[in-house]
Amino acid sequence: LYSGNEDDVTERLDKGLLDFGILIQPADLSKYNYINIPAKDVWGVIMRKDSPLAFKDTIQAVDLLNVPLICSRQAIKQTFSKNEFADWFGEDFDKLNIVTTYNLAYNAAIMVEEGVGYAIALDKIVNTSSDSNLCFRPMEPRLESGLNIVWKKHQVFSAAADMFLKEIQAKFSNSLSDI
Repeated sequence: LYSGNEDDVTERLDKGLLDFGILIQPADLSKYNYINIPAKDVWGVIMRKDSPLAFKDTIQAVDLLNVPLICSRQAIKQTFSKNEFADWFGEDFDKLNIVTTYNLAYNAAIMVEEGVGYAIALDKIVNTSSDSNLCFRPMEPRLESGLNIVWKKHQVFSAAADMFLKEIQAKFSNSLSDI
């Protein structure tokens, strides 16, 4: 089991160090076979519970224009034909005050807790429970990202990996890419 962003996971897939990966959209799937996972992840803002924005139920683009932001490096990449994250901000994307980026949300949560800024992240990826100093507020309009289980095209699997693939194909049979 390995946790990382798109670049980390695809590098390990390409080198044969991983059989499968889970990628959060937007991601370049052109080199891989994949299965769409039906669930969607919701984007929002991780902030300290004592933050002025913590009193809002949802966060709009205008709320984020004058605050220091900590953004996912993968999400702000503009190398895709359609970047839903950049599209959500529209013309205001270039006006954002992005003070740093992160690969792992755990690191972003530490920076938020230390007062560096507000992290744009997926829900349920860091601890925002009642015993945490952090909270999550969803973006409005709602922004969701799909998930894909990916593997190299023409991959020769071990018996265990092949069995795993057959199980996930059966589980998500309505969500298969062209294999």
